[in-house]
Amino acid sequence: MSAEPTPPGPVRHHDHGTWLVQFTGRVLVVCPRCGGRALVTPRPDLPAPKYFSALLFQPRRLTCGGCGAVAEWAADRRGAGLVGAVPGGTQDPFFRRPLWLQTRCAGRILWAYDEEHVDALAAYVGARLRERHASPTMAMFARLPAWMKSADRREEVLAGLATLRSLAALSAPADRSDAAHERGDRPRHHGSLLFRGGPYE
Repeated sequence: MSAEPTPPGPVRHHDHGTWLVQFTGRVLVVCPRCGGRALVTPRPDLPAPKYFSALLFQPRRLTCGGCGAVAEWAADRRGAGLVGAVPGGTQDPFFRRPLWLQTRCAGRILWAYDEEHVDALAAYVGARLRERHASPTMAMFARLPAWMKSADRREEVLAGLATLRSLAALSAPADRSDAAHERGDRPRHHGSLLFRGGPYE
């Protein structure tokens, strides 16, 4: 008689103090021209920053593979210093464009910057045991809303994250989630924003 299969042990998540800013190196957004998927990255001619906090000040470029739109962002200056972007929410921190990865979940909006961000959230949400190894002051996981951390919502949130993962592979304007609406859709001037190839209208 064969032995009963051993049930899998609890999934353990170790939080070493990951900050949200660490996922801003690549942000999928709604293109300001065609409404398809565009990509926001640091300007390719710049060296990689030594510290991830520098990502908040690093000049950015928005590019759309669908329509060819290109835009540039640079941090504002205040006196001798720079004013960095502030991550968080359903718009990207630089151009203030709606994030491409958004979906309705548990009566709220679930969002992420890119596939790596989705995977990190899924690893945390799917864990039955969560261990913190760093101060929660700025840590991303400690600052997640209670509904995302609730065991009762686990399957619902994981399903929402699977939807975001699927959206990351899509790029046409018609593929856009109904949650990624424009909120007035004309982006505010933010930093030094130069758009080449046509106006936002």
